[in-house]
Amino acid sequence: MSEFQIDFLTSFSAVVALLGMSAFFSGSETALTAASRAWIHGRAREGDRRAVIVERLLRDRERLIGAILLGNNLVNILASALATRAFLLLVGEAGVVYATLVMTALVLIFAEVLPKSWAIADPNRVALSVARPVSLLVGLLSPVVSLVSMIVRGTLRIFGVDLAGRREILSVHEELRDTIDLGAREGGLKKSFRDMLGSILDLDEVTVEDVMIHRKKMEMLDLDEPPERLVDRIIESPHTRLPVYRGNPENIVGVLHAKDVLRALRRCGSAEKIDFAALMHEPWFVPETTSLREQLNAFLRRHAHFALVVDEYGALQGLVTLEDILEEIVGDIADEFDTVAHGIRVLDDGWVLVDGATSIRDLNRHFDWDLPDDEASTIAGLIIYEAETIPIVGQKFRFHGFEFEIVGRRRNQITQIRMRPLDATAPATGRGVRQPRAAPASSGRQDGRKTAPTTTPPPADRSGGGGPSGSGSGVS
Repeated sequence: MSEFQIDFLTSFSAVVALLGMSAFFSGSETALTAASRAWIHGRAREGDRRAVIVERLLRDRERLIGAILLGNNLVNILASALATRAFLLLVGEAGVVYATLVMTALVLIFAEVLPKSWAIADPNRVALSVARPVSLLVGLLSPVVSLVSMIVRGTLRIFGVDLAGRREILSVHEELRDTIDLGAREGGLKKSFRDMLGSILDLDEVTVEDVMIHRKKMEMLDLDEPPERLVDRIIESPHTRLPVYRGNPENIVGVLHAKDVLRALRRCGSAEKIDFAALMHEPWFVPETTSLREQLNAFLRRHAHFALVVDEYGALQGLVTLEDILEEIVGDIADEFDTVAHGIRVLDDGWVLVDGATSIRDLNRHFDWDLPDDEASTIAGLIIYEAETIPIVGQKFRFHGFEFEIVGRRRNQITQIRMRPLDATAPATGRGVRQPRAAPASSGRQDGRKTAPTTTPPPADRSGGGGPSGSGSGVS
């Protein structure tokens, strides 16, 4: 065999080996960057040493990517140089052109597309398989990578770009939410599970004001009523804890538990002998801006199930229970005493008939809509906020990608609404610029949107109506 043949075969063999190394670097980069950190963390907790190495590599992505790119560029350039030399020996000066064409095809197919396609098919397991050699490579090239990183940062700083101040802070909260939405969209997660998991993530964003029972729906006891009447109302009520006021419904003096009253009735023999004031528990007041997570933790700490909600002025707004927070997560919880009233009915013509007091969050959850709930908690409150007045029956509005028609109104309360997405083939697009109203409405925005719908005629509020406190039937 001649010296020329030996030289050519040596160069060819070296090029093949270098292309194999380039394929390894390309596949490793794709696998390590696409691997699920949660899956890798789980394997690491189970004692997989390779997963531990991958976790360590991923903690410093800049050094990892720098080392892989450095190695990949070294072998690609060296392979191109050897291929050019071999073709020069074979065909003379035209070998530069041949080497460029051949190496471009070989690198693209066998060192880029093929290994990356293989790695992306199962990035987690590929990442585990390349963990040890890549870790060794990063250790060997670490000094060079650090020097390159310093040069890059210094150059970018000249142009006013500071990489140190641009590190993206990973939001586990948002990553979980996106993962849940993706799983639901791809059919791997049921809608009920998606809603439940999404509600758990929303506990920090939703306040007790959004889920509380409004004061107009509270069932309360007047301590000045005759003892027999108090006992009758406690027995007739489906609720075990009832707020007690004296004189004015705003003047809450305590909370009575039905079991305490029944024990006292059994002990005393008659209602006249019961000292209701002594049986009352001290009322617990919480601000309306308390998040559901904070309130849930407070319920757990105090071993309580019931709290009264007040605004910034100390005025009673409603009450919140542990069940209200749990229902925000798992949906409605009905027992044998609850009256089921959904307030949502889909009509044959594609419209949806809803009660004015229906929660926007319930509508969004039920139909996968994206109506905003920043300025109002009920659908009636949203219409009043956008209309800047209290609409009359028959008026129509268009905003946020929906059409609304007022169907029922009682005094200042919107009781029933027909609504539908403007795009009948898809859910509403969500928040947007308010569209011109289809029917004129009187001017003047209503202030103080903080309470739920009521049958009395006070100024409208954020939930579609409001007014003075008082007793009435409802949930407590």
